[in-house]
Amino acid sequence: MDDASTTDGFTLIKMRNIDKTYRRGAEEVHVLHGLDLDVRRSEFTAFMGPSGSGKTTLLNLVGGLDTPSAGSIQVDGIDITRLKGAHLTSWRAHHVGFVFQSYNLIPIFTAFQNVELPLLLSGLSRAQRRAHVESALELVGLRDRMRHYPRQLSGGQEQRVAIARSIVTDPPILLCDEPTGDLDRSSADDIIHLLQRLVSERGKTVLLVTHDQLAADHAHTVLHLDKGVLLRTPAGATAA
Repeated sequence: MDDASTTDGFTLIKMRNIDKTYRRGAEEVHVLHGLDLDVRRSEFTAFMGPSGSGKTTLLNLVGGLDTPSAGSIQVDGIDITRLKGAHLTSWRAHHVGFVFQSYNLIPIFTAFQNVELPLLLSGLSRAQRRAHVESALELVGLRDRMRHYPRQLSGGQEQRVAIARSIVTDPPILLCDEPTGDLDRSSADDIIHLLQRLVSERGKTVLLVTHDQLAADHAHTVLHLDKGVLLRTPAGATAA
């Protein structure tokens, strides 16, 4: 499945001629149309656009949660559209971390236990898992809250726990779907600055879906989706 000749050493994600169509009863809904996208390693890319424009669908395709109706998606030279079943699950566990607007923390688990979840099937020993979890929580500034439950944390802290969970396996890609959507301005800025640090200090490649122009302004590249078509705008400029 590997085909290193299709990447240039800098491009991590390469999408070509991507179409995505959903069927609702007798109706076909065309979400993405002939989409081409290159994302470089350690790049922070923001996607903006109205609801229903295909932003979340695009993230799901990159993360292997969905498959395109047509086209190819290569991540580090691997065509993930050809991976199936356990192979796809294993690839996703090692290469992608997900951050959602609603945090998706388990309320009866502590911060430590929530972050540990992706490691439970990793084969690591209990001591190794603890070291990974504490390192991830330290990175997001919440090691002193590891025994707290979600209800004992602020929204910004919950999202930082969710980010720690997404990076605990050290994936190269973070897919963030409206991670600041439920946060106040100060907490939202803290999350965006954390994502910037993960790019600059840890070499993560971040794809961010957002309606928040202030958040998008911190990205290296801003792309606007309009009816399934990508339009590039300069970072810091308002997407039309």
